Amino acid sequence: MAEISHARKAAFQVLMGVERGHSHSDDLLRGKAVADLSAPDRNLATALVLGVLRWQIQLDHELQTQLKRPHGKLDPEVRIALRLGAFQLLHLDRIPARAAIDESVELTKQAGHRFASGMVNAVLRKLCAPRPEFSADSAAELAVAEAHPTWMVERWTGFFGLAAAGAICRHGQSQPATTVRLESPTAEAELAEAGVGLEPSELLSAARTVVSGEVTATAAFREGRIRLQDEGSQLVAEIAGHGSAILDCCAAPGGKTLILAERNPQARIVAGESSAQRLEPLRERLAGLAPRVECRLQDASALAEESVYDLVLADVPCSGTGTLGRNPEIRHRLHPEDFVRQSERQRAILASALRAVRPGGRVVYSTCSLEPEENEQVVAAVLAATVNTRAVPLPARIAVLRQEGILTASGAERLQACVTPDGYLRLLPGTFHTDGFFVAVIERIA
Repeated sequence: MAEISHARKAAFQVLMGVERGHSHSDDLLRGKAVADLSAPDRNLATALVLGVLRWQIQLDHELQTQLKRPHGKLDPEVRIALRLGAFQLLHLDRIPARAAIDESVELTKQAGHRFASGMVNAVLRKLCAPRPEFSADSAAELAVAEAHPTWMVERWTGFFGLAAAGAICRHGQSQPATTVRLESPTAEAELAEAGVGLEPSELLSAARTVVSGEVTATAAFREGRIRLQDEGSQLVAEIAGHGSAILDCCAAPGGKTLILAERNPQARIVAGESSAQRLEPLRERLAGLAPRVECRLQDASALAEESVYDLVLADVPCSGTGTLGRNPEIRHRLHPEDFVRQSERQRAILASALRAVRPGGRVVYSTCSLEPEENEQVVAAVLAATVNTRAVPLPARIAVLRQEGILTASGAERLQACVTPDGYLRLLPGTFHTDGFFVAVIERIA
């Protein structure tokens, strides 16, 4: 039996897990099969998994052109072996074609499909021939060129225009920036001493982008003096601002709660979570802030408290279409009707949050979705159904964050251009090196 590299074998197992719906790729990539690999093999396995998931639509398109029966049904193991080989041939310059083909053939055999190994060999060898470049002059062409569902690209083209849709798609095909939040000025020097190269981030003075080194291997990371967090995610918590009684009603995994606690050292903060499974790691992460920060199992759509808090952050569960670079398989699981289903719960959470806030207080509503059904339409529906509430335009808040030194000068200027006509903030992927976010601030009128 021929050898298969540990990295390719692990990548195949993870992709099969995703294909069968066992878990998400980020969870599986943290599993034992990958964790036990050497660092180079772990990096290659991760690159293979995320690459195949990002480019799957285009890979399947290219593979179909080489199959004798383009629309015939392939066994999942054969399909994954073909995708792995095709991704290496078409998108990884440093992988020898022979290694990519031979190990995909061997994966097919060892998965119990020896009869299909000849077909896998023949199809992948055909892909080695020079291929014309993809054009992207329409939504349909862009969808294949950047491996996104056509219906999704057509939506974004209709909402934001073809150029913006192209930027969103290209961002979804790239490895997300690794951004850290510094808890003290000394943390940056400590990372430099540990061999981690940093650059200033685009928006926040407390954020840095990692350009070299392994930040997770440092004592500063292990001991919590820095933490990994997307800069857009950090920005949401910074926009939320100040209060003396604060509720983070969808708090897990806790990154935004930590920023709220940092900015409000005297506040009483409740970190709510509806999932008992997610509550425990949240409680562990925030343990050092007890008793000032209380972790609580609760349903954000049915909060029992009324007029208790002066600030509520409602970073609601959503489709996640702003995070496709980080969570590539979302594009394969979503359907257009999912947005309406998501919006029903989002409206319930926002309405519940407005009941929980005091007159004169405010709710910050945010998602990592690009879809109007989960963003503007949710806010409009809840405002229409709730008396004594109003949306607070965000330009003034952005200016205050700049004055406080929280935003960089260039970041504040560029953010003003991201404010919608309704006064909300929309970060489209590709505008900054961040995930996509939507933020609205709603005040309960006294």
